[in-house]
Amino acid sequence: MEAHLEPGAYKDVVLFLATAGIVVPLFRRWRLSPILGFLGAGVFLGPYGLGQLERYAPWLAAFSIDNPAEVAQLAEFGVVFLLFTIGLELSWERLRRMRALVFGLGALQVAASLAVLALVAFALGQPVDAAVTLGAALALSSTAIVMPTLSDRKRQHTPAGRAAFSVLLFQDLAVAPMLVTLSLVGRGAGHAASPSVLLSFAQAALGLGVLLIAGRLLLRPMLRSVAKAKSTELFVAACLLVVIGSGLVSALAGLSMPLGAFIAGLLLAETEFRHEVEVTIEPFKGLLLGLFFLSIGIGLNVPLLIERPALVLGVAAGLLVLNAAVIFGLALAFRLTVRAAAETALLLAAAGEFAFVLLGQAMDEKLVDRLVGQSVLVAATLSMIAIPVLAALGARLGGTRLAAPDLAAEPEVAETAPRVLVVGYGRVGRLVGEMLRRHDIPWVGAEQDHRLVEAGRKAGERIFFGDASRPEFLMRAGLGEVAALVVTMDNPEGAETIVEVARALRTNLTVVARARDARHAKRLYDLGATDAVPETIEASLQLSEAVLVELGVPMGLVIASIHERRDGFRAELNRPDALGGRRRIGRRNEG
Repeated sequence: MEAHLEPGAYKDVVLFLATAGIVVPLFRRWRLSPILGFLGAGVFLGPYGLGQLERYAPWLAAFSIDNPAEVAQLAEFGVVFLLFTIGLELSWERLRRMRALVFGLGALQVAASLAVLALVAFALGQPVDAAVTLGAALALSSTAIVMPTLSDRKRQHTPAGRAAFSVLLFQDLAVAPMLVTLSLVGRGAGHAASPSVLLSFAQAALGLGVLLIAGRLLLRPMLRSVAKAKSTELFVAACLLVVIGSGLVSALAGLSMPLGAFIAGLLLAETEFRHEVEVTIEPFKGLLLGLFFLSIGIGLNVPLLIERPALVLGVAAGLLVLNAAVIFGLALAFRLTVRAAAETALLLAAAGEFAFVLLGQAMDEKLVDRLVGQSVLVAATLSMIAIPVLAALGARLGGTRLAAPDLAAEPEVAETAPRVLVVGYGRVGRLVGEMLRRHDIPWVGAEQDHRLVEAGRKAGERIFFGDASRPEFLMRAGLGEVAALVVTMDNPEGAETIVEVARALRTNLTVVARARDARHAKRLYDLGATDAVPETIEASLQLSEAVLVELGVPMGLVIASIHERRDGFRAELNRPDALGGRRRIGRRNEG
């Protein structure tokens, strides 16, 4: 019997997908963060937007969100996926290189902003627990808006961009303990030494221990098993299971789902599956995070803003001024220039997405009065909407100077950052890696065969599992920073795809590819390879070299003739009419 279909049950989903289809390309064209579009769309589609007009025009009900509570419940997974990807992006080496800014400037910013904002809240009549909670929530900036804004403006490598990233990194690390502390304080009704709080701490510690032990023992073997199946669908399912499963385990232990996902991300950050998991999760994170900001817009209490405009706007303005003043002073103390300090302060002055998570939990735990919390959330939303304007002003103040190459952290970065990306870790890829290492050239590898990845990892090489034909994976593996790409795959079609994708991503990149024969080499040149090395030609040249030497021809003459013939083959392959082909892209393809 066919089930009865109720189109109205899917209306909210269709509205969200339509909103994403309109907001993302439109705001990308305007060079603004799509998150602002989701916030505005949430206000427009929510009960305080079109919902208020339904009484006058009932047909508008078809274009408004009917079930904000259900949307908000699903939208919570946006934060779960965000924290998981934040965990994936961290590594102990990265934290070590940036330790001065992350654990110095970042830690002082969180502590100082929290203290200043909490003191102001306490002075305005809030209880101690509520004041500290408000300070903690408003001390955190918006990673989801600031980082894309920096990237779009090409300012992530300026002194202000690095400082902002370092502070945001520490803020992301601070979210997890804040959530735990908030949850435990709420349960203990403010009595820090009560048996219920101590029991909650023990339960939380046990839950964290289970997550860490089970993650270390199970995550990597599970993904290896999935990789053996060579099924994209199964790998996607496994990634979703890791994110959601770790979140549920954390929730069962009395902690937050985002914390569990964050720990799972940290455990996977040092594995060979890191980049492939990032690429797999990214679309889900983008959609769910968009839904999260849509739900924030839906919950924006517009009547409260209209009823108390002075209060809400005053809180928003005070938040921006206090945060900016604290960050500006700390940035100067860490020897940033006045211009860079001003830009950093403007970038990080506004509230962030975790204010909604922390204050929402605090209101549920009765730590913060709901009316106060709603008023603060409206002010936080207004401050986030102002981030693009603040970033533009900061860019004008900061100037165009890039970060100096001789900063304290730079020598370490230069020594460890890969200069070559090798795709394929079979016999040819291993030999290329050995030669690069012999000449002290750092490199990183990508391979889709899990057995070769595991062998490379055991040998101490930086090999990542993943499909290098996908642009997202190539960029996460380091294509944007390396000087050269070497494609060693024994798969002609796969090698051609990778060369074409890499050339489209970077026109001035040196691309050296392994070719099966002369015709395949010609095809690779046409797709943009800087050099293509045909196996058949190289084998014949090496055979010729061996026989000539054995016949007594002087080694110098043999080597010179071999080089001359190799150059002749290369010139022949680069002729427009070689092998009936036509050269479409210049050999270097520069410009």
